[in-house]
Amino acid sequence: MRTPRWLVVTYAIIVLAGILIALPNALTQNQLDALPDWLPRKQVTLGLDLRGGSHLVLEVDSAAVKADRLRSLLGNARDSLRKKRIPAQTARVAGDSVVVTIADGAQRSQALSLLQGLSQPVGGVGFGAAAADIDVTSTDNQIRLTPTEAGLRARLDSALQQSLEIVRQRVDQVGVAEPTIQRVGADRLLVQLPGLQDPTRLRELLGSTAKMTFHMVANVPQGDRLPAGVTTMPDAKTGATYPIEDRVALDGERLTDARAGFDPRTQEPIVSFKFDNAGARQFAEITSANVGRPFAIVLDGKVLSAPVIREPISGGTGQISGNFTVQDTVVLSALLRAGALPAPLTVIEERTVGPDLGGDVIRMGIYAGAAGFALVALFIVALYGAWGMIANFALLLHLVLTISALTLIGGTLTLPGIAGIILGIGFGVDANILINERIREETKRGLSALAALDNGFKRAYSTIVDANVTSLIATSLLFMFGSGPVRGFAVTMMIGTVLSMFTAISIVKVLMTEVVRRRRLKTIRIEPLIRFFPEKTSISFMNARFFGIVLSALLSLASIGLFVKPGLNYGIDFKGGIQLEITTSQPADLASLRGTLATLDLGEIALQNIGDADHVLIRVQRQDGGEQAQTAAVTAVKAAVEKFDPGVKFDQTEVVGPKVSGELAQSGVMAVVFAAIGMLAYIWWRFEWNFAIGAVATLVLDTTKTVGFFALLGLDFNLTAIAALLTIIGYSVNDKVVVYDRMRENLRLFRRMPLREVIDMSINQVFARCVYTSAAILLSMLPMAIWGGSAVENFALPMVFGVIVATTSSIFIAAPILLLLGDWWKRRHAEDERRPSGQAVGA
Repeated sequence: MRTPRWLVVTYAIIVLAGILIALPNALTQNQLDALPDWLPRKQVTLGLDLRGGSHLVLEVDSAAVKADRLRSLLGNARDSLRKKRIPAQTARVAGDSVVVTIADGAQRSQALSLLQGLSQPVGGVGFGAAAADIDVTSTDNQIRLTPTEAGLRARLDSALQQSLEIVRQRVDQVGVAEPTIQRVGADRLLVQLPGLQDPTRLRELLGSTAKMTFHMVANVPQGDRLPAGVTTMPDAKTGATYPIEDRVALDGERLTDARAGFDPRTQEPIVSFKFDNAGARQFAEITSANVGRPFAIVLDGKVLSAPVIREPISGGTGQISGNFTVQDTVVLSALLRAGALPAPLTVIEERTVGPDLGGDVIRMGIYAGAAGFALVALFIVALYGAWGMIANFALLLHLVLTISALTLIGGTLTLPGIAGIILGIGFGVDANILINERIREETKRGLSALAALDNGFKRAYSTIVDANVTSLIATSLLFMFGSGPVRGFAVTMMIGTVLSMFTAISIVKVLMTEVVRRRRLKTIRIEPLIRFFPEKTSISFMNARFFGIVLSALLSLASIGLFVKPGLNYGIDFKGGIQLEITTSQPADLASLRGTLATLDLGEIALQNIGDADHVLIRVQRQDGGEQAQTAAVTAVKAAVEKFDPGVKFDQTEVVGPKVSGELAQSGVMAVVFAAIGMLAYIWWRFEWNFAIGAVATLVLDTTKTVGFFALLGLDFNLTAIAALLTIIGYSVNDKVVVYDRMRENLRLFRRMPLREVIDMSINQVFARCVYTSAAILLSMLPMAIWGGSAVENFALPMVFGVIVATTSSIFIAAPILLLLGDWWKRRHAEDERRPSGQAVGA
């Protein structure tokens, strides 16, 4: 039990550094400014669900990128053939290719060689071979140019990188502090804007391609058939149509500046713009040659303005007017200054949290965390008296080091993250209970103080490691497949699991050893202040094995029935749609509000009070027409609610498109399945096949009952519910590992004892530990289940239920299954021994 001095010093440095790193999180800004320069000042970043703000996920339109590539390829092919004076019968886009038809064989051969030169290598990073961006082939009298997958991927990657920079410039125009703009996957951008409560204007700013072009208006009488090269385009404000020449007279890329202002004569809002030198020359030539003709200014396929050219304009400046509001001109000028996006961006997910709701959540988290910690600390003292204070110190240290680790790695603290920290307190108790119970057992065997400490820590160590590995498997898979705040939960749980190994084993071991040495204790007496259980139990658990298995199976069948009908109440994460939490200026009249929203013709709309009479949850079904229809629907709902109650506050807004909801559902299922497989594979490796089969069967029963609990209470089944389900699975396996570990130990010690007696003895030995750990986790989660509100009820309530189910299943299901398998294996082994040698099995 001697710990080297250098190791004690290392522990002390880690603890001191952790306290200093976590300290700024408890200070106000003024107190931080007063700190010496050598002290750390960094604080944990709060997620948008805690400080308020907007979260948007934008997707690049890959189909538009492909279409744009085909158009540019067609233009390049025509230009190349024109320069070499090679006549082509036709050159057109056909499907996914550009097809050029040339009748003359010699000219076709020359054209083939020429067009092959349009191909450029892409990729080839490191040792990878570069691939061509287009595939050029010739059949009969046609030459086909087809963009390759590698070429399209390179185009999409380039478009995404360019979009990232343009979005960053546009957000800067809005003036949001500390925005987060980053790439997510192959074709998406994540934009998080703290403090922004209404992302409507930002959505318009980010969703607009802002591709501006200048065209001549064709002289086509109203009602006449349009000639080739002329297309009708709508007016951006009135919807009236103009016959616009397809040929771009001047590209908006030549713009160098755009500013919102007012017309000096009419005082109407306008946007003034300025061209570069080349653009100014082109603008002067166009206006000189077309005096008296209307000149259309087109943005994203809509005509902003079509003024008549009165005189040549040689200064390279101009203005756009046309029934604009001041806000319109601010947005338009910002778009033009930032430049055009290479492809349209679609908002596929939007979540907004008001600052009041975020502040309430933080207060709730602090109160629930403090209450949970206090309940657990009192419980530990009741169990272990003065020795429990060392465990409580380790728990407090565990909490501080978790905060410091989040600060150090730049992690984001979310509401599920707070739940993870609180739950981590409960899980952290498990190791302390295992250690104290083991030391108590070793003392009863007559060992001295140091020997009891040594044996207690050694015997508890493998159990603690096995239990924590199963938790890490579940949380790491949740991190891989989860998204947003749920990943914050996974991060805090992983940090908490690793730190519990350090605080419960390393720190507690040093402190307990120091107390024994300083007080020169001969024996350790860990006595409870309140005795919840007799010192030794001898319950015949296996007598109730058939009752336990049958009852559990019936409950699971009932849960499957509830899953089928009425089914799970799938949240917005999995079925898509719109969800708003609002606070009305007076008690809400749900019937009148429902009637107002019904006029919008958006399909099924559900309203319910949450908490107080002035807090309302509005759910709108997923809209047909994709993400753009969703965006239009949420704007319409907000406008209708504001008209119904001008004093309304939007606490939280969530918009999830069909594509994202499908991906989230798939990821959630994969996380649960892979977590179960990973944990069971670990049990198979660490124990034996029969232990793993027992765990599999129990896990299926526990999971189905938890799903039935969601269906019975009608709780939202969303990403937070998946986090709860995975945590319950992790705890269930954790609990079984503790029981299995004691059974394995006793099977080695008592080889001649009947299996049934070994199992009963093992369960009696760990029975107190199972109940104490479950009670500690329940106490840590209870305040959150009571005060957490709708934000965390999908997590806290199922956790309370799941812990009870997992504890009982370890005793009354996993152990009986192990007994049945053991008896079957013995009977089969005995039959094999009785069978005459050489006789085939099954003969």
